[in-house]
Formats: sequence, C-alpha cells, structure tokens
Amino acid sequence: MQQNRDAVIGLLQSEKLPVEDLPDDLKNFFAATDNDFIVGAIGLEIYGSNGLLRSLVVRPGYRKMEVAAALIGELETMARKAGLQSVYLLTETAEGYFSKKGYKAVSRNDAPLSLQQSSEFTHVCPSSAVLMQKDL
Repeated sequence: MQQNRDAVIGLLQSEKLPVEDLPDDLKNFFAATDNDFIVGAIGLEIYGSNGLLRSLVVRPGYRKMEVAAALIGELETMARKAGLQSVYLLTETAEGYFSKKGYKAVSRNDAPLSLQQSSEFTHVCPSSAVLMQKDL
C-alpha cells in the first residue's frame, strides 16, 4: 500500500476527508483498484482489542458498485484475524449506510479510553460526528 500512499491521500482530499493524521505506514489500509487505478480505500487503526475504521472513500463514478461493501468486508476480516473484539467509526454523513452494515450508534463516552485518546476523537473529527460500533 505504501507505493499508493499519494493516490490514497489525493482521493481522500478530493472527498474532503482528513489526511493530516494518516500514519506514514499504511499497512492496515486496503485499496480497491480498476486497472491499477485506485477507486476506493479504507483503513483500520488498532487500539488494544478494538479497531477504528477510518478513511472509507470511493470515487463518485464507482459508487453503487459495492466497492465500499467489499472494502468494509476486507477490513472486518482483517480485524477478526487480528483478534479484535469490535470496530468503531466516527461519521458525519454515513450513519444510515453503516447501520445497514451492522454498526450501531453508541455514546462517545462509552468508547474505550484508547479510542477516546486517538487523533480522530481528540481533534480530527468534530464532536458532532456520530460514533458507531460493531462487535465482531
């Protein structure tokens, strides 16, 4: 994934998603491609026995093609193999989509402390973002 870092960042920026706190090593990121052209990406940050889904993005011309669903599936499979118990995410716009994927809105105060200390929680996502959680 490292060789595609610039393309992933460009895609995230084009959809106005945060990139300033992305790790240098995108080893827990997946990309969806069409003839080596990145059309979607997703990442997972690991905090103890929990994961934080971040940076799900799909190019507009590839939406409604199940790209996002495939990326979420890959991420959840990786999380299970890593022994994680739950995956969390913060969203301002996709609560309805993620609820269809089995994620439930939960109180930000109920998030594990390690997640509450993440950059997504502390300064990247606004306090109005909804926290969602899915048990694996």
